[in-house]
Amino acid sequence: MALAIVLSAAPRTALADEPPSAGPVIAPTSIDLEKDKESAALTTPPEAPLEAPPPPPYKATVVIDSSLGALVFLGRFGKTAPPAPWLHTQVGYEIVKWLMVFGEGELAFTDTSKSQDPPKTRAFPIFGFGGGARFTARFTERVGAYLQGSVGAMKADIRTNALGIIGFKDAESLGIYFAGHLGVEWYQLDRHFALGLTGGLRDATGFKQRGGASDTPLCFDAGASIRYAF
Repeated sequence: MALAIVLSAAPRTALADEPPSAGPVIAPTSIDLEKDKESAALTTPPEAPLEAPPPPPYKATVVIDSSLGALVFLGRFGKTAPPAPWLHTQVGYEIVKWLMVFGEGELAFTDTSKSQDPPKTRAFPIFGFGGGARFTARFTERVGAYLQGSVGAMKADIRTNALGIIGFKDAESLGIYFAGHLGVEWYQLDRHFALGLTGGLRDATGFKQRGGASDTPLCFDAGASIRYAF
């Protein structure tokens, strides 16, 4: 009987001496790192979008506005001179967001080819300067429109009596003009810059033809503009 007890205990001792099973072995080729990354991404909660910082407060500033376009004379001078390439620059100070006072200067180039044949045709520049005020309405943070008025003086820079012989002697000297302009502006993400379009009429009194015939010396200008606010 003692021998039977010893033999029945032997297998249990052998089983107790065996190391515990480590479970099924996973082959390295069965691990998919890409799927593990996708699973981790799906379980990660989405982050809340960052809020845009508030726009900086408005402050009065100096503004430079330049336009490039064309100057067209509508009166009798328009039958003498063709449309002129036109450069206009103004420097202003925005007192408040909707009001700016400014000084302006301009330069254009034309000739007498519509009334004089070569070699009598004369080419000449026209320059002017003045000042005025601009009123602006901003419909959104990015779009606005303005109305401005100005008074100044302009003349054709040409030798004496070159225009006088065809009836425009006064254009050779500085003459007063009264101008009004409309424009639209597209404000850029960089608050310093804006792009725009502008157009306007003026009464250029010095470009009225002398003589008995009635003449209204109007001229029209239009162009694309770029603005920089400090």
